[in-house]
Amino acid sequence: MKEQKAKKPQKFSIKMQKKLVVLFLFVLLAFAGLSVRLIWITRENGTQYQKQVLSQQRYDSTTIPFRRGDIVDAKGTKLAVSEKVYNLVIDAKVMLDREEYLEPTLQALGENFDLDMSAIREYVTTHENSSWYVPLRQLSYEEISGFQAAALENSNIRGVWFEEEYKRVYPNGSLAADVIGFTTTDNVGTYGLEEYYNDTLNGINGREYGYLNDDSNLERTIKAAVDGNTIHSTLDANIQSIVEKYLKQFNEEYKDAVREGNGAENLGCIIMEVDTGNILAMASYPTYDLNDVRNTDSLLGSIKVEQITNANGYYEIHKTDTVINEETLAAMSEDEIYLNLNNLWKNFCITTTYEPGSTAKPFTVAAALEDGSITANSTFECNGALEVGGHRIKCHSYARGGDGIVSVQDSIAWSCNVALMKIGQAMGVEEFCRFQQIFNFGLKTNVDLAGEARTVSLIYTAEDMGSADLATNSFGQNFNVTMIQMITGFCSLINGGYYYEPHMVYKVTNASGATVQNIEPRVLKQVVSESTSELIRQYCRAVVMEEGGDLRTGKTARPAGYAIGGKTGTAETIDENTHKRSEDEYVVSFIGYAPADDPEIAIYVVVDRPNAKQQDDAKFATGIVRDILTEVLPYLNIFMTEELSEEEIAELNEKQLEITTQYTQTPEEDALEDAQDGESGEENPQDGTAEGENGEEPVWMSYPVDPETGYRVNPETGQKIDEETGEVIDPDESALGTDGPVNENLINPDSSQDTGEP
Repeated sequence: MKEQKAKKPQKFSIKMQKKLVVLFLFVLLAFAGLSVRLIWITRENGTQYQKQVLSQQRYDSTTIPFRRGDIVDAKGTKLAVSEKVYNLVIDAKVMLDREEYLEPTLQALGENFDLDMSAIREYVTTHENSSWYVPLRQLSYEEISGFQAAALENSNIRGVWFEEEYKRVYPNGSLAADVIGFTTTDNVGTYGLEEYYNDTLNGINGREYGYLNDDSNLERTIKAAVDGNTIHSTLDANIQSIVEKYLKQFNEEYKDAVREGNGAENLGCIIMEVDTGNILAMASYPTYDLNDVRNTDSLLGSIKVEQITNANGYYEIHKTDTVINEETLAAMSEDEIYLNLNNLWKNFCITTTYEPGSTAKPFTVAAALEDGSITANSTFECNGALEVGGHRIKCHSYARGGDGIVSVQDSIAWSCNVALMKIGQAMGVEEFCRFQQIFNFGLKTNVDLAGEARTVSLIYTAEDMGSADLATNSFGQNFNVTMIQMITGFCSLINGGYYYEPHMVYKVTNASGATVQNIEPRVLKQVVSESTSELIRQYCRAVVMEEGGDLRTGKTARPAGYAIGGKTGTAETIDENTHKRSEDEYVVSFIGYAPADDPEIAIYVVVDRPNAKQQDDAKFATGIVRDILTEVLPYLNIFMTEELSEEEIAELNEKQLEITTQYTQTPEEDALEDAQDGESGEENPQDGTAEGENGEEPVWMSYPVDPETGYRVNPETGQKIDEETGEVIDPDESALGTDGPVNENLINPDSSQDTGEP
């Protein structure tokens, strides 16, 4: 059998190869044509298609803004709120989709909004593919309701919609501006509580998603926004408004008095609860309107600041000699205005440092008592000056030859520098610096406000403190503090020695009102013993209340009817440019507490370079303290304990303030007052007696007459009543209350008895 030969593989013919080449060329040409077309479309119409995609996303996936939480005071008064507002959005593409939409829509816009309709028409007709044009922002619901009603009535009004957002509003304008701070348009807090609690106040945006289902119908899914939390401040809006009223009154009184400008370069006041660290009020002047923070009118009267570069290449803010008025304001650049506004927005009470002066003396005495360097019975001789470290350091009593023999109490009450220097010497550098750290000087208090200054570089250490430094530090000069440091430390001196962390917020609640955080008072340490604290209260009470003539430096701070304690302070300032001590510019202050025997609140007022010929007068500060406490103490239900003079009664009547006493009214007292005044009667301006309704005879005229004295006797209380005046006779023998004799002048403020100065 013959073997079969294998077949050779079949080859493409020339004809088939030509067909394949032609087909391949056609495919290449097709791809080349498509590529050219895509490039042309991208170049010529890419923006149009991009806008269409973004426009579709705008409608089908939108952001739902959260509402920033409120800031309220201790009683629920709203200090900062977020109100819903609306941005007017014009969709030219929809408006031009049909011819019948354009004119009705433009007409409705012109009738309901303050718009340049010729500009709107031009924009719409020349941007037919635009879906996002916002001519008006932050409109209220009342402002958009007219257009919305018109759109419901006319279906041809198309291409206009309203984007929702929230606007931060401050119902009380400038009230507590330094404490609250403000926000930018994107909900970022700036200064104060707004910045410190920014994350707490902010929420989380929601979103509305749109998509096509299997039937090509548009479906929507909404992820709701989470609103921010509300913070409850320890501030009392009523106390805050009282404080700000008197700071402004001081400025108006002394404005342009000696030099052009405000009544002082800075004014500050803090009121704090001594046993909790709660801050009831914190204010400074000048201030600004939280609803209009860039209004340059707030700068008028202030000292202009400028930014310079120091030798190390860092920027520094320095004061100039220029007072900002209308003329200088007009010449300032935008950068200069913004720099000065930033300086205005800072909280003087926590950011500005200064020498405390004699308000530091209670701290020095407390430290020396605590470490045993002195006792309550120690005495010091003052001859008017003391040689220390090659310097002759004078006391305020230098001109009259000194204060003589000075007790520990008098060293504070008379504010004797020599006595304090000797106390500092008794302590020594190591102990003095140790107690400064214990009192938290040089450290932040960690108050919950943005911008607190740290003063560690402005406090001496034991290594770099010389004998002269110790001497001046002992009476409050040559080191710097902030107001919040001083009042927080002072509260610890008078409350038994307990140093509370100061705070502005006591509670956080969510949008539903449920409490999410309670912030309790926090004791950080005990700085002095109860016995030392009791002595400091006694010494500071003597500053205001004890006899001593002109040596009693704080007597002008006492409000009518109250016993308080405290300490005045006067310190020379340091020129920021030359770094030399000024001999005619001062910071004066008063730090005190009330009531004197059982402190509930502390108050600290600082007047930085008052606009006066002679600045070193603590009365600038004590006068403000007196005015503030005269209104604040009755508001806090802290009763009067001191006898009122006729001048003080007249002062209270002029201010239309209630005269309160420490005694609780009993039914017998109420009956007596009814008897004296006549039931629903009025005082007779002719003879001071009271008549009942319709001229009826006073009630006490029905009381039986005591045959021995001739006075009428109240049958229920046994009190003797003067028949002509209705006044109680021998009140010491009466049965009014159980707290001891009643001060008749307090019960009957219209009495003409001259009680004199206590």
